[in-house]
Amino acid sequence: MVGIGGDRTSARTRASAVMLGAALVLAGCSSGGGTGEPGTGNARQPASEGRFWVNPDGSAARQVAAYEKAGKSAEAAQIRKIAGQPTGQWIGVENAESEARGITEAAAASGRTALLVLYNIPHRDCGQYSRGGVAGGSAYRAWIDAVARGIGDRRTLVVLEPDAVLHAVDECITAPLRGERYDLLEDAVTKLKSLKGTEVYLDAGNPGWGRPEQLREPLQRAGIGRADGFSVNVSNFFSTEDSIAYGKQLSAEVGNKHFVIDTSRNGNGPYTEGDPAQRWCNPPGRALGEVPTTKTADPLVDAYLWVKRPGESDGTCKGGPPAGRWWAGYALALARNTR
Repeated sequence: MVGIGGDRTSARTRASAVMLGAALVLAGCSSGGGTGEPGTGNARQPASEGRFWVNPDGSAARQVAAYEKAGKSAEAAQIRKIAGQPTGQWIGVENAESEARGITEAAAASGRTALLVLYNIPHRDCGQYSRGGVAGGSAYRAWIDAVARGIGDRRTLVVLEPDAVLHAVDECITAPLRGERYDLLEDAVTKLKSLKGTEVYLDAGNPGWGRPEQLREPLQRAGIGRADGFSVNVSNFFSTEDSIAYGKQLSAEVGNKHFVIDTSRNGNGPYTEGDPAQRWCNPPGRALGEVPTTKTADPLVDAYLWVKRPGESDGTCKGGPPAGRWWAGYALALARNTR
């Protein structure tokens, strides 16, 4: 399991995504370069690293503003390490079309690529902290269609369904549901790749899961041949070095496909104490990893990304709030631990 979270986008955020996109388009605002406006908490990526859009109204940015208002400048400075970087925008179950449109329009207005995470497959997360997803195959296909309409021809990178292939392989869903899942993923890849400016990376686990050769056929059934590549270490803590090694082994199994790595919280590597089955859930002592960039250590790695939004809970473990909720204390610890 990985602590991906439930509905990643609150009703407030879903509504604001549309308004935000419209506002940025009308104002001609840019999310790139500079240091952001004083007092807003919206420090920006350096222009040289700025392929991806930075959400100026994310949880981290609002936390910076709250700390500044309270006179907590040291805490605000720490959270800026998160607020100034592009993070995955997890599309909600409701209003998917308008949400995807708002985000991608805002990204396009700033000359950047939107980073979307689609996590709504039926029987999601096998009943764990992030359980949910739509009711069935027809609903999922309709949801993907809505997301695709929202994206249009705007530049977008999609990380598709974290854990979905792995949970089919480890048989936590029944055989008929596994067959349906592969069909749904393949259809989603095909639909999204029909869009002019969309890249698709199908999730493929992390270095702590099984053997890469176990995923060859499942990924093929799920549409890896049509995808741009796969993602590794989503919402997990394995080092970038280990993730590259795992990804290269897996790439060799699926036609030398490229991949992206979630580096959002892997600065100190994985947690190694306590119950092994719970080490992934809000582990203490972790740190932010490499900032999002396309300048990576290996030509097969297309990007380091912050797919998981640092500071959001993995679930109600170790004192955390429900999965996907902002947790200021954990965010501060990640930032302070970062070298």
